[in-house]
Amino acid sequence: MSRLPALFIGHGNPMNTLASNRYTNAWREIGKNLPKPRALLVVSAHWYIGATAVTAMVRPRTIHDFYGFPPELFAFQYPAPGAPDVAAEIAETVKPIWIGLDQDQWGLDHGAWSVLAHMYPQADVPVVQLSVNALKPLSYHIELGARLAPLRDQGILIVASGNVVHNLHRIDRASADEGYDWAHWFDDAVMHQMALDPANILAVASHKDYDLAVPTPDHFIPLLYLAGLATTGETVQALIRGHSLGSISMAAFGVGAHLSCYGDGIGATPLPAGVPPDNTNT
Repeated sequence: MSRLPALFIGHGNPMNTLASNRYTNAWREIGKNLPKPRALLVVSAHWYIGATAVTAMVRPRTIHDFYGFPPELFAFQYPAPGAPDVAAEIAETVKPIWIGLDQDQWGLDHGAWSVLAHMYPQADVPVVQLSVNALKPLSYHIELGARLAPLRDQGILIVASGNVVHNLHRIDRASADEGYDWAHWFDDAVMHQMALDPANILAVASHKDYDLAVPTPDHFIPLLYLAGLATTGETVQALIRGHSLGSISMAAFGVGAHLSCYGDGIGATPLPAGVPPDNTNT
């Protein structure tokens, strides 16, 4: 199998799992237009812990890591098989960086399944998930991303899932498909840096809107994995642009994807009434 691409997807509101809009339509088209991988490695913002680990169970559970959303979202299941052999392969590939094998603790959280529900709706591709180590500096994640690169030659599609801009305290419910000026400005800076020199993506930390766009690092860090994967000299392609709820970027990027830019369809899915805007793991 030839080298597979790597992706960063802005996943946004978990209600996108059940929706048909211009972002979920794009995710479906991306899945249709890529070679079917042997396995998927997902780096999700929502497994943010004090260790580096990869799921290594045969049947990862579907984790509903939020509250206040409609019952149909809690009823959703993504029954993709796990891949303990792939987990062990990943741990071996990145040495001397250590990755623990999680055989029974985690599973697939909504940072993974909200996107995969559209990319691979049959749940017929094995999935492993890599944690985001909250104790490591940002540079660690770029280095680890670079070390994952050989997996692309082994039939493994790497999908990082987060959001370039993610500030739940600034959500505007009336702006389902819009972004604040500062969200656009920071998004533009990241687009420029990823196109120009992804290895130095941390230069955007000096941007005047960084603290507003990235009040906590969990959703930004998955982008660093794609930046690390792009340090081999491949061009980073912007696949999707857009914003949701004022303070969430829906931007998506690809390395080696050679896909069209997507943007057709209706806007982002609104946040349901009654869902508190923070502490919901949106």
